[in-house]
Amino acid sequence: MSAHEQHRFRVALCFGLVYVFWGSTYLGIRIGVEHLGPLLMTGVRFVIAGSLMLLWCAVTGRGIKASRHDLWRVAVVGVLLLTGGNAGVAWAEKVVPSGLAALIVAAVPLYVLLIETVILRGDRLRARGLAGLALGIAGLVVLLWPKLTSSAALDHKLVLGAGGLLLASASWALGSVLSRRWQLSLDIFSATGWEMLIAGIVNLALATAFGEPKTAVWTWRGAGAIAYLIVFGSWVGYSAYIWLLNHVPTSKVATYAYVNPVVAVFLGWLVLRERVDGYIVAGTVIVIAAVALVNSSKVKQAAKPVIKEELPACEVGAD
Repeated sequence: MSAHEQHRFRVALCFGLVYVFWGSTYLGIRIGVEHLGPLLMTGVRFVIAGSLMLLWCAVTGRGIKASRHDLWRVAVVGVLLLTGGNAGVAWAEKVVPSGLAALIVAAVPLYVLLIETVILRGDRLRARGLAGLALGIAGLVVLLWPKLTSSAALDHKLVLGAGGLLLASASWALGSVLSRRWQLSLDIFSATGWEMLIAGIVNLALATAFGEPKTAVWTWRGAGAIAYLIVFGSWVGYSAYIWLLNHVPTSKVATYAYVNPVVAVFLGWLVLRERVDGYIVAGTVIVIAAVALVNSSKVKQAAKPVIKEELPACEVGAD
């Protein structure tokens, strides 16, 4: 297998991991916040996941020592992604139905395009990619149409939760763009470990400030959800996501937000025997077509100034 084919295989594998496992985390988060506060749950999850990932990096010979220059950058990215983004979604899922939450989180690709093209004037998709993004939104509307039309009038908590999801999506999009644009001398997996550990500490500090540990009820069900989120949401899914950000345009990586709701719906059918109707089948077909359009679209690259910084290990051919 040539180097180009190996790279394409890695890209396809990482997309598959992000698409499937992050789609399943909606269920894990829903279970986790049944008896634990969102900041406490995400704090415990990311402190454990980050610490063990850094330990693995140290044992396997990957450097984990971070310079001050690297440390503040991974801290900013980690807090944007895992405090503003992930903890924000966990907080919202206490009041917002998971299907509606998935629809709102699908705004991430649009935020990414807005940040990269309007604010930072970076890479941008061509017409085919933009059509794919629009088609993806249409597919999600079809997918969730019965739930949206049958819902009762929105109450204040639901409106507040939906607003929180929009802010969480914006935070995640900004963190994703910065993760791709900022060059680090730190190994990519070590950087991921530091991001999770720092964000986990921030989340635990905020949880303590808001009194979440006092009201927490620890159960085997909740602990199992956190364990699943650590292994498949953090180690597998998040690591694959960070790798993709360093090898694929951010606007393409963000298509995970379209596929995750499809995965979540079918997992509900498989595990909880939830009904799958014509809307779900049609929405799934449209979403898959949208992702194919975006991923097959070429990217217009804006001219960038030459920055004399040491490239991260992932960009010089390391595994």
